[in-house]
Amino acid sequence: MAHHPSAGHASPDDEYLETPPGSTYEHTDATTRPLVHFLFWCVVSALVIHVGLAGAYGLLVRAGVSREAAERRYPLSAAQPHPLPPAPRLQQFPGNDRYAFQSEEQRLLDSYTWENKEAGTVRIPIAEAMRLTVERGLPSRDTAADPQAGMMPADSSSGRTGERRRQ
Repeated sequence: MAHHPSAGHASPDDEYLETPPGSTYEHTDATTRPLVHFLFWCVVSALVIHVGLAGAYGLLVRAGVSREAAERRYPLSAAQPHPLPPAPRLQQFPGNDRYAFQSEEQRLLDSYTWENKEAGTVRIPIAEAMRLTVERGLPSRDTAADPQAGMMPADSSSGRTGERRRQ
């Protein structure tokens, strides 16, 4: 392996083995000078940008239209300060509307009311309706009157109940 005789090391890796005496840091570390220059120019460019933006905003404010000139230019906007938009409008307080809707729905579920007074239909509380359904049972078809009602499909029919061929 060839080495440079003026460096004083047998191999390039030998210079990393120990820190030179009297030194408090590794001499092969990156230098701080480029980092300091970069940070300096970042601060300088940030200052230039902020000063430029402040000047641009100042020009825009000075060139802006005054309120009196805007009222003369748009007379309808000065007549009514806040005209209402056309219907349908957004809800102002959707939480209140939702609460009122849910309260009304809950009242209908928990109270007795007439559904249709002429027909004699009454709305009953849902808990009462479930209790009555358990007591009375659900209506079912009469299998004696309808022979198809009692037919169960065969295991291999995939749920179809058609006529079977004779073998």
